[in-house]
Amino acid sequence: MTTGPGLTTAPGSTTALCVEQRTERMIDLLVAGGGYVGLSLAVAVKKAAPHLSVTLIDGAPEGAWRGDQRASAIAAAASRMLSVLGIWERIAPEAEPIRRMVITDSRTADPVRPVFLTFEGAPETGDASAEPFAHMVPNVALIGALRGEAEALGITLTPSTLATGFTAGDHSVVLKLADGTTLETRLLVACDGVRSRLRDAAGIRTVAFDYGQSGIVTTVEHERPHEGTAEEHFLPAGPFATLPLPGNRSSLVWTERTEDADRLIASDDLIFEAELERRFGHKLGALKLVGGRRAFPLGLTLARDFVKPRFALCGDAAHGIHPISGQGLNLGFKDVAALAETIVEADRLGLDIGAIDVLERYQMWRRFDTVRMGVTTDVLNRLFSNDITPVRALRDFGLGLVDRMPALKTFFIRQAAGLASDRDPRLLSGKPI
Repeated sequence: MTTGPGLTTAPGSTTALCVEQRTERMIDLLVAGGGYVGLSLAVAVKKAAPHLSVTLIDGAPEGAWRGDQRASAIAAAASRMLSVLGIWERIAPEAEPIRRMVITDSRTADPVRPVFLTFEGAPETGDASAEPFAHMVPNVALIGALRGEAEALGITLTPSTLATGFTAGDHSVVLKLADGTTLETRLLVACDGVRSRLRDAAGIRTVAFDYGQSGIVTTVEHERPHEGTAEEHFLPAGPFATLPLPGNRSSLVWTERTEDADRLIASDDLIFEAELERRFGHKLGALKLVGGRRAFPLGLTLARDFVKPRFALCGDAAHGIHPISGQGLNLGFKDVAALAETIVEADRLGLDIGAIDVLERYQMWRRFDTVRMGVTTDVLNRLFSNDITPVRALRDFGLGLVDRMPALKTFFIRQAAGLASDRDPRLLSGKPI
């Protein structure tokens, strides 16, 4: 195959394909990554353009997604997109609305945690009985619904398949798999996570650094109902977020310094539960761990480019941010909505969906918003993850000021709901492409 400008391959790969390698028929769209971003992109494109052939490869072992005990906050805009895609009705019975958000700032040992800021009501009207600004959804329910819809649409799902590199040509990309086979596609999209191998293979550089923090994720059961309230306690080591799940259960995202998080994960249940109770408090009664506990390193990763000829990054492969704002998953859904609309509209106009001038529309659409969110979460983390008295006084004054300004609170609610701009992709407004 003739190689085009900007060609990059994985280490050990070559720019020429051996004739012994088996190449499948040309695929219109090849998605690498079987998480919520890859699946929703495949579903969105296939639903809007059924004539396009779509294949998804997943490097994780088959059925591994069933063991994911985490839950994710899905903003109102993302739930509208999932509704258009036929997914929301599948997961709605397991979704818990977040109707109120409470923000406090204190030290771990403080007996009282003063509330500085609250958000409640729908993003459009402020009516608490209307559409909530977010829902909590178990990851296994979300992935299961997306996989079911993908199979119903005829999308080819290939599990346990690891991509090792690719070769970009003028008219197609040839993806090399670990078993020696190859797949040829008009457009390759990497949705393979923040440590994306395909991003590295494409030669796309990143801005990245480690916060020295880890996020502990677990689920607890409590005696009293949470009433749809999410809380974010800003503690010296980082935010401690409690997010409502169906029944008397809550999902926790607990930020600690990495060495402390590792110690807590390795400790026995008695020590872990005692440290958890110090942060959670007793307002919901006795606590009981009902899920496993895991810690994930936290950092900031921003790709310098989102696209190359016949290649695009989507989701965490393009950006990894701190969970302090709860927007990581929703940034990925925004990428999906923008890239799907770019692909489908180009196809309807008879354009080449893998051409760089087509893909640059997606990059222009998403890169600024991504950088802005990355910078915002970085500043918030640095501002709130410390115990410096003057800084604490300044941030508490700022939180109190926002709480007394209805217009500003409405703005932040819309941001949290993912309804920030009239230029958002159609899917995020609940409209089909």
